[in-house]
Amino acid sequence: PFEGVANRTSAAILEKGRATVYPVPYTVWRKSREGKAIPAECSLEEVVDLTVRRHHVGEPIDRKDITSPWITGRALAIQAIQPLMGDSPYHARKGVTPNANAVYWMQILGRNPGGTVVIANYTKGARRKAEEIQTAVEPDLLFPLLRGRDVSRWQATASLYMLAPQDRENPARPLTENSVARDYPKTFRYLKHFESVLRSRRSSIDQHMMATGPFYSIYGIGPYTFARWKVVWREIASDFLASVVGPVVDKCLGPRVVLPDHKLILVPFQQEKEAHYLCAALNSSPVRFVVRSYSIATQIGTHVLDHVRIPRFQLDSSLHQQLSSLSLEAHAATGAGDAAQVEAIEAEIDHLAAQLWGLTEEELGEIQRNLE
Repeated sequence: PFEGVANRTSAAILEKGRATVYPVPYTVWRKSREGKAIPAECSLEEVVDLTVRRHHVGEPIDRKDITSPWITGRALAIQAIQPLMGDSPYHARKGVTPNANAVYWMQILGRNPGGTVVIANYTKGARRKAEEIQTAVEPDLLFPLLRGRDVSRWQATASLYMLAPQDRENPARPLTENSVARDYPKTFRYLKHFESVLRSRRSSIDQHMMATGPFYSIYGIGPYTFARWKVVWREIASDFLASVVGPVVDKCLGPRVVLPDHKLILVPFQQEKEAHYLCAALNSSPVRFVVRSYSIATQIGTHVLDHVRIPRFQLDSSLHQQLSSLSLEAHAATGAGDAAQVEAIEAEIDHLAAQLWGLTEEELGEIQRNLE
C-alpha cells in the first residue's frame, strides 16, 4: 500500500471485470545516474540499485466523471490540490486560425509619405505555400501578431503583423468585398492576388465561410480577439506559462491591439488589473502542478479553465489586488532580465495563491516539491 492510499494495493484496485477503485497507485522508475540505458540483462537487484522509485497515484481530474483526464502525482499533492478542482468563471479561446498564414502574416518594411505601408508577406514555415511579394497596403487592417514563440512566462512581444479585414462594429464578421475594394483598394488588390490560394483552404469551416461571405474570411476571430488586454499561454509547451499582452503603440501603425495566433490560447479582458490577477494565479505553482499533472505538452488548450477553479476578480479584495500587482512586477522584472527578482516575486505569488485556495504551508510545499 502507498502513502495516502489506505491499505489498498494495485492488485485490488485494478481487477479485470470489476469497476476501478480510485486513486490508482503506480510507481515511476527513473535512472539515478546519467548515462547509458540500463542493460536488459541486469538483475532486479541491480536495477533497483540504478534507479529511484517514486510512488504516485492517478485518478480522474473530475471525480464525478470517470471519463475525464487523469491527474497524476504523489498522493499528498493530489489531495492538496482538490480545492483547485472545478470550473472557472473565466473562459478561454483559441487564437486566430486563418489556415493561410503565408497570406495573412507579414512584415512591415516601411511607411510611404502617402500613409500606406510597404509589406512583405511572411512565408517561412507556412504549410500552405504562397508567392512571396512586396507591395503597399493601407495600414488600417494591420495588427501586431503574437505567435507561440513570442510568449514566455511573464513576457509576450509581437514579432510579425497580421492582416485582419474585419468589420469594426462586429469583429466576428469580415468586411464585404465591396467595402474593402472601396475603402482599402490596395489591400483588396493584395487579397485578390491570393484569391486562388485562399479558396484552396480545405477545412469545412473555411469552405462554408467563403461560400456565404468573402473569399478572405477568417476562422477563429471575434470580439474577444480584439480585447484590449489578454492573458495568453502556449498550446504547445513543456511547461505551462502565461503572460499578459496589452495594446501597443506601433511605430508604423500607431495604437493597436495585439492579435494572438492559433498556437496561443487567450482569455480576453477590458481591464488590465483583472488580466494580471488571472495571470498571477495561472503562473502559481498550484495551477502549474494541476496543468502539468493532467495535460500533455502538445494539448495545453482552452480546457485548462474547465478544470482549474480560479475565483472571479474582486476589485475590493486586497488579496486579488496583491496578486495583480505582483504579476505586473514580474512582467517588468522579466523584461529587465532580473531573474533573481522574478524568482522572489514568484515565491510571493505562491504564498498568496495558497491563501486564495485555502492551502496550508505544508500542502503548498508538497505541491512545489512535486512540481520540481
